[in-house]
Amino acid sequence: MNSRTKPLLFWAGIALLVIPGLVHAYLLMPFPGSQDLNAITVAYYLEKTVNSLRFIGAALLVWYAIKYYAKNSTGHKITKALVLALCLVSFYFTDVMFKAETMFQEPQVIKFANVMTNKVPMNMVVIGVVNNGVAKAYPLVYLGYHHKIQDNVGNEPVLVTYCTMCRTGRVYSPVINGARQTFRLVGARHYNAIIEDQKTKTWWYQATGIAAVGKLKGEYLQELPYEQSTLSAWISKHPSSLILQPDTNYVQDYKDLKNYDRLQAVDKDSTIKNKDTLMRKSWVLGVIVNGQTKAYDWRQLFKKHLINDNLNKTPILVAIESDSLTFHAFNTNVNGKTLHFNLDAKGQLTDQETASIWDWDGLATAGALKGSRLTKIQAYQEYWHSWKHFHPNTLFWKN
Repeated sequence: MNSRTKPLLFWAGIALLVIPGLVHAYLLMPFPGSQDLNAITVAYYLEKTVNSLRFIGAALLVWYAIKYYAKNSTGHKITKALVLALCLVSFYFTDVMFKAETMFQEPQVIKFANVMTNKVPMNMVVIGVVNNGVAKAYPLVYLGYHHKIQDNVGNEPVLVTYCTMCRTGRVYSPVINGARQTFRLVGARHYNAIIEDQKTKTWWYQATGIAAVGKLKGEYLQELPYEQSTLSAWISKHPSSLILQPDTNYVQDYKDLKNYDRLQAVDKDSTIKNKDTLMRKSWVLGVIVNGQTKAYDWRQLFKKHLINDNLNKTPILVAIESDSLTFHAFNTNVNGKTLHFNLDAKGQLTDQETASIWDWDGLATAGALKGSRLTKIQAYQEYWHSWKHFHPNTLFWKN
């Protein structure tokens, strides 16, 4: 009977129709164990060939249906028909339900408002970008769902990104080799979003901007400076800033991220008695100075509000403002002299050496150093597991 009905032909067609798509979805979504595999190259080439493999599988099934299906017993016909129906169900999971592009869509409407017409709560955390005198704020909760917003700030293109699995915000230039690119969300590897540029089809890690696989492998997207702060703190420095408004098409998706921007996983876990325990999803503040990375436990930094430190022979200050959400990092060398900082009784930032008063933009507003400015260092709030993975040689500040 087997020689008459050729069952291996049928099952080969089913395998090619289903398995590549299932493996592809498994590797690019956070299923148990999938993100720990070093399989981005496999996922990349599988995506490029999955439809071709499906076509071959479908062709085998059509050939089988024409030549051999009628020769099956009634029971085998029903079994094969049911298997084929399950294949269609699997397409829904692999190509719709667990496809990053459909799960996390870009805004259909990108609308900004000034302070007077803004409807975003002032205590929400934003990613702020300034270019050519123009400031824009992108609320974290909206970014967390969309993962990326492709925009212009001060007539310059920007790619504003955020990955909730890693708690990583990054801003990049979408210009590659002189041409602006459009990016799509592919999925995730090592719990970090993977994006693909339209022209070269290269896959880029959102957390580092490095091209992980594809034509431009090994190259980096140009990172642009940004600040993460409450909207209130941002507006205090940039009162004319434009603020991204919520897209009403995604209200429920935004609600699903309620309090994401202010509550740690450890705070929500009642089984953990020692809240200072360093966990995979503990927040850290990460900085990079001349290639050397260092992480600061957010809870310890929160208790101190500021830390004077040295990294790679550079004196630095890392600090959190009184709102407990806005953070900064500065190079504290001014005119060849290292400054050390405290908070005075009024909560103002002052240096020990001259007692000058500084604002949170790094400008000395009073005292002997009035008019001087600290050099900003890009800082990142990130989950510990992510920072450690993408910066395996990182230092870690201990109290």
